[in-house]
Amino acid sequence: MRTQVAIIGGGPSGLLLSQLLNKAGIETVILERQSREYVLSRIRAGVLEYGAVDMLRKSGAGERMDREGMPHDGVYLTDNGKLFRIDFVERCGERVMVYGQTEFTRDLYKAQDDMGAIIIDRAANVALHDLDTDRPYVTWEKDGTGHRLDCDFVAGCDGFHGVSRPSIPDSVRKDFERIYPFGWLGIMSETPPAAEEIVYARNRSGFALASMRTRTLSRSYIQVPLTDRTEDWSDEAFWEEFKRRMAPEIAETLVTGPSIEKSIAPLRSFVSEPMRWGRLFLCGDAAHIVPPTGAKGLNLAASDVHYLYEGLKLHYLDRDDSGLDQYSQTALKRIWQAMRFSWSMTMLLHTFPEASEFDRQMQSSELVYLADSENAQKVFAENYIGLPF
Repeated sequence: MRTQVAIIGGGPSGLLLSQLLNKAGIETVILERQSREYVLSRIRAGVLEYGAVDMLRKSGAGERMDREGMPHDGVYLTDNGKLFRIDFVERCGERVMVYGQTEFTRDLYKAQDDMGAIIIDRAANVALHDLDTDRPYVTWEKDGTGHRLDCDFVAGCDGFHGVSRPSIPDSVRKDFERIYPFGWLGIMSETPPAAEEIVYARNRSGFALASMRTRTLSRSYIQVPLTDRTEDWSDEAFWEEFKRRMAPEIAETLVTGPSIEKSIAPLRSFVSEPMRWGRLFLCGDAAHIVPPTGAKGLNLAASDVHYLYEGLKLHYLDRDDSGLDQYSQTALKRIWQAMRFSWSMTMLLHTFPEASEFDRQMQSSELVYLADSENAQKVFAENYIGLPF
């Protein structure tokens, strides 16, 4: 089998890249190690920057998002019960869209099926070969049979644990990482959202987040030690602690209910450089992981896709390799800016085990400044809605 671009990973970044390339007349084959059902069962972020919204529309898969997504003009923050709001439209003239990553992925699967794109799931033992030549190829096994795919380029969209990043030699690759000493315990519940917009709460007991997937489906989080397990937390205990960390006006009107999904996610900041080696290009979580505090994970994947799509389109349609040559440098510049924002929000809103009273007072002082300063709110808003691609 042969194609122009082999895409490793059938998550949102791989699907979005394939959708855009096929619309431009560039052939792709997606190899995904899991089943489609498994991919669609993963619970992930639900806030899209305006750039990611535009990308989904550009791909031709944005109709349901525009119909069912929830545009948000701002966000709430609380500091030990004191609530304030940052208005994105007033500060920057843009908004974000609340639309679950699962739905984002589902829409792209449908769009790919409608155009007859090739998606091979349950591809086992995927391996990348001859990436530093002009004839790379990919091998995999399915149902006990070996297969080979020849291609011009390989797009590694297979996440943090995939095969793409380790295919770059250790002598070439440099990783940057910070592991945080806590995780997020999150539950999904069939309840109305705690507020009309997302609420980030700082409390001496720890961070909490009130988010949503739809108008009847809420996603709620609290900071917990990494030693905690989901079975340590009953629904009743979760809601009691969640209310305690929220502002009183949020807690008093909160509708609680049984969890339909419960999990604990560790937090890390991670970047791998470079994002290109030979004919291999890393994209999305294969190259970087951000703490979910700033809602940047899926959005960074979308910006990677933008740069890689534009580079591949220039290569095939205009015989111009400048976009591909600049891909890693261009993508990393935006990644590090988003990494800075996610890191700063994580440091600002969470309780750190080693923090002193001085550290905690500095967190409160920073939030007071953010609540009172239009300039500070503008900087926050322009980072939250997403820096330009």
